[in-house]
Amino acid sequence: MSTEVLADDTALRHGRRERALAQMAEHDLDVLVLGRQANIRYITGAPQLWVAGTRPFGPSCVLVRATGAIHLLSTWDEGVPEDIPHENLYGISWNPVNTVAALRRIEGAATARRVGTDALSPSFAQLLPTAFPDAELVDGELAMRAARRIKTADEIRALRESIKVAEMALSAAVSELRPGMDETNLAGVLLEALAAGGVSTPSNQDVAWVTSREHPWRRAGGDGRIQSGDLVALSSGVVAGGYVGEVGRTWPVGSVPGVAEVFGRWGRLWDKLIDACQPGAPAADLLAAYQAAGEPLPAMPVARGLGMGFDPPVVSGSLPDTAAVERLQPGMVLAVTGYVWKPEVGAVFGREAVLIAPDGPEVLTTSPFWRG
Repeated sequence: MSTEVLADDTALRHGRRERALAQMAEHDLDVLVLGRQANIRYITGAPQLWVAGTRPFGPSCVLVRATGAIHLLSTWDEGVPEDIPHENLYGISWNPVNTVAALRRIEGAATARRVGTDALSPSFAQLLPTAFPDAELVDGELAMRAARRIKTADEIRALRESIKVAEMALSAAVSELRPGMDETNLAGVLLEALAAGGVSTPSNQDVAWVTSREHPWRRAGGDGRIQSGDLVALSSGVVAGGYVGEVGRTWPVGSVPGVAEVFGRWGRLWDKLIDACQPGAPAADLLAAYQAAGEPLPAMPVARGLGMGFDPPVVSGSLPDTAAVERLQPGMVLAVTGYVWKPEVGAVFGREAVLIAPDGPEVLTTSPFWRG
């Protein structure tokens, strides 16, 4: 594993930057001020420090549409690509007034008419207008979401590599699945395999769980020790090169009465889900796939965008109006979830990465499912 911090590939970051600048023009933004880590990496190509949980907004990156210049909050050059010159770096300060003074010195700040920001805090709501005195401050996250929802060819290649690592780790966990193993140790096997694959950042915390035979959408009670007759769900997710790759599978342990029926139901549901992943189709078709298969909608989203952290769309039964207006577009990559449950048997959970291609869906994940 390399210990040197390297910027993202030139073609990858330039393709993303072109999309961002196009969306700035579409949304009539002269300047984009970013504080969210995934947005910053999308624009700059500079790896950001991994931060668990949330963090307060700070103007950490500025993109000027007229010049294409990028200004980045950074105290060193390591990992910063060569097309962001040293003079465009501004340092960390405990005093936000000093940060605003650095923004004020950016070429184009004084003449900007519309400035978008991907988040805001009460203090910076007061301070940012002083950095851009003639500008209207507007929501810039809309432009970033529009840019990120459609992946470039280089991004799709990066996602394939991330998914490959996630699937390798999933395979390692499946190989250790047996009675007596507990959920925590099984999760450890999967995370160790991720690290061996060069990735130390999982994208999710729940990695392995015994599905409940009494309640849908829940894990089994008890001490987490796997027994013969259990259905065990595995969710492998990584953040590799900034991109989230995910795959989910369910495996029976020993003899599970009724398991073939539940897997058969999952297969029929999946056929309808993948048929719904057509370019131009409404996202609501993914919700309708559950209804057509005679299965209740799961508690988790049926589909959500894969990319650099959170990417649109999010297709959930809790957001029916959003699903009704959302359209699947070529270049989207979705994590699509199938979930079926039967009392006294348990649940079958499966998650696939699906590319919406111009001529139809392409499943990027290749991990095998249990076949009885």
